[in-house]
Amino acid sequence: MGDVNTVNGLTGLIMLVLWLAALGATIFALIHAVRQRPDAFTAVDKQTKTIWLAILGVALLLLLLFPAGLGLLSFIAIIATGVYLADVRPKVDEIQRGPRW
Repeated sequence: MGDVNTVNGLTGLIMLVLWLAALGATIFALIHAVRQRPDAFTAVDKQTKTIWLAILGVALLLLLLFPAGLGLLSFIAIIATGVYLADVRPKVDEIQRGPRW
């Protein structure tokens, strides 16, 4: 019986770490989006700053409302954050700083 409790405890710990990582990434993305110029988003043919702030705000809200289990809504929040960090953020940074070469 002790092995079952250890596995459940380990699974819970892993889920907590994943949730904290997702929460941290979403907060980082939201702060990044807040600090950018509005015209940088449209200059790289992405959604407007307002739309990205709304998407990331909802993602943060979903993660905060469902902290225990990473369910479907949490995964939607994680995907939205991932899209921002992998696609939008690099292009917005590049348009504001110029090419890195």
